[in-house]
Amino acid sequence: MSDKTAIEDTPKKKKGAMKIVLIAVGGLAVLGGGVGGTLYAVNAGMLGGHKGEAVAEGPRLVPKAEQKRAGSSEGEGHESSGGHKPPTGTGGDKYASNYYAMEKEFTSNLQDSVHFVQVGIAISTPYDDTVIENIKTNEIAVRSSILMALGDTTEEQVFTSNGKQMLQRRIAKAINDTLKEKEGFGGVGNVYFTTFVVQ
Repeated sequence: MSDKTAIEDTPKKKKGAMKIVLIAVGGLAVLGGGVGGTLYAVNAGMLGGHKGEAVAEGPRLVPKAEQKRAGSSEGEGHESSGGHKPPTGTGGDKYASNYYAMEKEFTSNLQDSVHFVQVGIAISTPYDDTVIENIKTNEIAVRSSILMALGDTTEEQVFTSNGKQMLQRRIAKAINDTLKEKEGFGGVGNVYFTTFVVQ
């Protein structure tokens, strides 16, 4: 009789253990779903931050209507302090240009020449201030890439408009490549010379 009782108890123990395992697995699934849902909501901007504040997802293209205007104390997309609306017309870029002039000039020897070039550089981007902040954060690496591009320039290139335009494109590419390596995103649309001296 005791053998019969032992045989009957074994299936009950297995059923009880199976229920505990199922409850534990179900609890972990609910907990994982809750954590996953919360992370999704935070990344989608539904949770976190202040009311109305978007979660930063990297650089954002700035529409022309939000362009910063010189002399406007309000900043983006507002009428200037004189009460006049910024002039509008047809054509032009779809996105605003955000400019940043690098503080120090760049000086480099020209390739296969006794001459050197000294340039001041300003950068434009159609993105928000994130790109400019990335340039400032990685200024040493950006400056190095610009100097490398200048060092690959020949004497013939710096004396023609076409050569200078090619140099602008090479410098913009060098900056974008550096920013992509350091930040995962370039964003520089164009480079402008604020000074250009060959000696």
